[in-house]
Amino acid sequence: MTDLRSRIHAILAEQAMIDVADVSDDQSLADLGIDSMGVVEAIFAIEEAFDIQVPFNANAPEASAFDVSSVGAVVAAVARLVETQHA
Repeated sequence: MTDLRSRIHAILAEQAMIDVADVSDDQSLADLGIDSMGVVEAIFAIEEAFDIQVPFNANAPEASAFDVSSVGAVVAAVARLVETQHA
């Protein structure tokens, strides 16, 4: 889980153009400066990095099965997807 968290933090830091040390699980993606287009780009990068399909609707993110409310929520959601899609 630590490696998964580190990889997600790195992807989000790259998207936000900030140092990975400035990313913590309790921050929202908006706190990092990631806008809605950046969220979509980050999700594409996460899908590629972990070879998963993320159930995310960019037109209605609040209705998506993929929680992007915080960095920690993204980490937890990716962990669940990796576990179920690679089982």
